[in-house]
Formats: sequence, C-alpha cells, structure tokens
Amino acid sequence: MDAIVLSPRLHDALSLVKGFRNGVVYGTKIRFPHALVMTLLFRTGSPQEKLVAILKATKAHARGLAFFVTAYKSAMLLQRHMSPSGKNTDLHAFVAGCVGGYFVFGEKTSVNQQIILYLFSRIAMGLANTAIKAGNVKTPSNSFAVFAALCWGAVMVLFRRDKSVLQDSLQGSMTYLYEDSNHWTSLKTLLWHNK
Repeated sequence: MDAIVLSPRLHDALSLVKGFRNGVVYGTKIRFPHALVMTLLFRTGSPQEKLVAILKATKAHARGLAFFVTAYKSAMLLQRHMSPSGKNTDLHAFVAGCVGGYFVFGEKTSVNQQIILYLFSRIAMGLANTAIKAGNVKTPSNSFAVFAALCWGAVMVLFRRDKSVLQDSLQGSMTYLYEDSNHWTSLKTLLWHNK
C-alpha cells in the first residue's frame, strides 16, 4: 500500500491525533486485564462496585498515556521548530518528557504510582545496560542474580525497619507473606484461611 503524502504541518498534526489514539488503545490493553484480575482477586464489594473500579482504573491509565503522548509530541514539535537546526536533540526529549511527566503523571494516584514505578525499574535496568555497552562496567556472568539479590535484600530491610516507606500495595503483599504467615489459631487458619 502506498503511503499518503502530506505536508509536514499536516503530518505533525495527524501524528498528535494518532499518538493520542495509540495512548488510549495501549493504556486500555494494559490496564483493563490487570484491573480485572486484581479486582476479582483482592477487592471486596458488589459486582457493580468492582466493575466501576475496573473501568475507573482503565480510564485513568488510558487517559494518562493519551495525554502524555500528546504533551510529549507537542513539546518535541515545538522545540524542533524553535531549534536552529530544525532537529530534535536528547535535551529536547528530556524536557518534553519532564513537562509531560509533571503535568500528566504528577498527581500521586495508585495508577500513576504503578506507571512511575514500572518506568523507574526499567530506567535503572536501561542505565545499567548503557554503562555495560559503553564498557564502563564489567559484566559479571551472574549480573542479574546479583541485581536480584540486592533488590530483595534492600526491600526486606526496608520492610523490617519501617514498612510505611514502601508503596501501599507492596506493604500489603509483604505483610500477607511475611507477617500474617506467623499467626494462626486453628488448622483452618493455618492452611485454608489467612485469618
């Protein structure tokens, strides 16, 4: 199929529309199944309340990604047009990302927090891989095992010392796994029910 030839300005405008659309679609694809499973497994309430929670989380994720893509692409276009070279740089990407991140994901909600924590972990891995590729860090053969060990060691110390510094869902999971498993009153609460 032949590509449609458009003026650069029309192409830029339509890329914003497509970016917004892709943000909605991707956010929905990612959040809906996650919200469905987590709500069915862990949330209490009527079926209607559960459905509302699923749709609310899905809408928040889809809306956030759609608006971030639009803000980021708009800031990149603006900076490109203001640049003497007419091209974007890494600095432009950083500024556009910061602007979008602040205004779109700056409010601390459960959905935003999950997205930011997801990004943070991927950034840490990306920075480590960048240092390795540049030859600044030698890669031990068991590098992932060392990384896993340091992550689990750190989180267990934080949980033991002051679990309130951890994200709510992580606190809940760790309390269930490591503290609730120390208490039972009968065979039923030992093997079948938590409490």
